[in-house]
Amino acid sequence: MHADQPAERTMISRPCSATLGQSVVLQAVIFDVDGTLADSERDGHRVAFNRAFAQSGLDWEWSVATYGELLAVTGGKERIRHFAAQHAPQWLQRPASDAWLTGLHRLKSEIYAQLVGAGRIALRPGVARLLGELRRAGVRLAIATTTTPSSLHSLLLTRFGDQAESLFEVIGAGDVVADKKPAPDIYHWVLRQMNLPPQACLAVEDSLPGLRAATAAGIPTVITVNAYSADDDFAGALSVLSDLGEPGAPARRLGGRRWPGNASILPSCAFGSAQRWST
Repeated sequence: MHADQPAERTMISRPCSATLGQSVVLQAVIFDVDGTLADSERDGHRVAFNRAFAQSGLDWEWSVATYGELLAVTGGKERIRHFAAQHAPQWLQRPASDAWLTGLHRLKSEIYAQLVGAGRIALRPGVARLLGELRRAGVRLAIATTTTPSSLHSLLLTRFGDQAESLFEVIGAGDVVADKKPAPDIYHWVLRQMNLPPQACLAVEDSLPGLRAATAAGIPTVITVNAYSADDDFAGALSVLSDLGEPGAPARRLGGRRWPGNASILPSCAFGSAQRWST
């Protein structure tokens, strides 16, 4: 994706006033969860799926590579249905197949919660730091994800403790909308709940379906890549970054906008609601 562009090491560690062309006040940052807030896909959800399959008497085993391909399908139940349609369609032809699929996914979610509770799922670099800085700056926080509310609650409670309930003003998760990413519906829903225009928000995502969903909703989007998405082409993203950066371990800018003052993890004005940035 970015072979012709050397990675530039950057980290937002200070506010920086930036007004570029027509500007608006950045009022909210909307985060994806799996692969964005936490390294939860490969060693979390994938493991939980495989354990649920085994406990249900299925001989399915999703390898790291197979799961990477399945990430193109958003939503856990949708992922199971897609795989079954390709490899074991008889399971979908049985009476009450929808109830079977729902039960299988519920078991997977319970196993995932156990993995989270055991400390198996880590936040990505810079996440806790950035959330704290945004909150102190008066920037509103929200979530737009396809993960189930129960899985999300387990992760937030384990990683943020007593702050979990109040950290995010709006949480769009699971089946709150019918069409999941790359459809923009979840972002439209979050924007309605926050009563904000898309231009006043920033989305942080890690995948192509997430980028397509956010940009289709009109929200400028920053990508933080992970092992599954590092080679994807994120044309249309505001910036493409290795992660969110920590003191002494700055993120690498892989593509997109170079922010003024070399503060290119997020728009520098994200650290103060009175500052402005260009759409």
